[in-house]
Amino acid sequence: MLSGTMIGLLPIALALLSLAFVYFILQLFLAKQEPTNLPHGSMGWPLFGETIGYLKPHKSNSMGSFLEKHCSRYGKVFKSHLFGSPTIVSCDHELNAFILQNEERLFQSSYPKPVHGILGKLSMMLVSGELHKKLRTVAVSFISTNKSMPDFLHSIEKLSISVIESWSERQEVVFFKEAKEFTLYLMLRHLLSIEPEESVASKILEDFLTFMKGFVSLPLHVPGSPYAKAVKARTRISSTLKEIIKDRKRGNVGYAKGDFLDEILVKGNLSDEEKVSVVLDLLLAGYETTSALLAIVVYFLGQASHVLEPLKEEHQEIRKNKTDGELLNWEDYKRMEFTSNVISEALRCGNVVKFVHRKALQDITFKGYLIPSGWKVLPVLTAANLDPFPS
Repeated sequence: MLSGTMIGLLPIALALLSLAFVYFILQLFLAKQEPTNLPHGSMGWPLFGETIGYLKPHKSNSMGSFLEKHCSRYGKVFKSHLFGSPTIVSCDHELNAFILQNEERLFQSSYPKPVHGILGKLSMMLVSGELHKKLRTVAVSFISTNKSMPDFLHSIEKLSISVIESWSERQEVVFFKEAKEFTLYLMLRHLLSIEPEESVASKILEDFLTFMKGFVSLPLHVPGSPYAKAVKARTRISSTLKEIIKDRKRGNVGYAKGDFLDEILVKGNLSDEEKVSVVLDLLLAGYETTSALLAIVVYFLGQASHVLEPLKEEHQEIRKNKTDGELLNWEDYKRMEFTSNVISEALRCGNVVKFVHRKALQDITFKGYLIPSGWKVLPVLTAANLDPFPS
């Protein structure tokens, strides 16, 4: 006779058996439907596929156990089921280059649907065609115009000095956290003329922290989940930016602040939603990638005194030729050749951007493998960086 506990577990057991049966049938069905010349691989569990294993945290200067095991078992190109879709994963440098070189012809940017809820439907990461070109042109104009301007370099130097001086009163510094705040405040200053000490800067920073936690979490849109909180945080950031745009328009001061918002406000070809989206994309780019690179550089330098010493010498040599209190200029920046090499090597070893999401627009054959039309393609950019030379 069954006990009460065992009876209570019966529905769960039946559900698991049913799920296993459905999974078995689906695997048989899909095996018959799939072309024979697909790369080898595994489609993982029902619904989740292999996403959880793929997203398992690992050191940034490694591929992680998931990719290492799959490449060892199936080769550098393999099939999987990630982020809700059948996917071809590429750790092959030649295929990665082929994918990126054929953007909008054979492949198209295609991020998972949950990402749309966080980034917004007008994000440059999600749109394509003419709209992508229009938004990208606006964003690139900010980067190319500002990077060599004296005020931009001076602003970076002054904020850097201010942040470093604030550390003298602390017993411990969490550098990655400091790098994130530094890059976001710098972007807010040049995009929107918002200074770090303003309350709106702290408000945006708090929402951005929530936003980023959800961006790299499982896409479970249930109350209280990191993903759900991120969607709400994105809405709050968007509302804050819209208010800033309205205030700037109402000010009727001839757009005299001289920041990026001034530039896009006078562009008649952008809607308010597109303006908000471009600003959000630039904030995201500056906040995530630049702060990660800063942290990676410091991490590697802490383990390489033979690199740190010549780096310090290069900066001291540049400082010798300047008077007390004189700020750096663009010519000084161009003289930092060893510094540039250190940054490039940190990018190579540290892997700021691990992979990108793409979709095949037609059936494509590469090295004898078929990439079916409509399948997602995941070129893993870090794999080539970490692949040792044959010698």
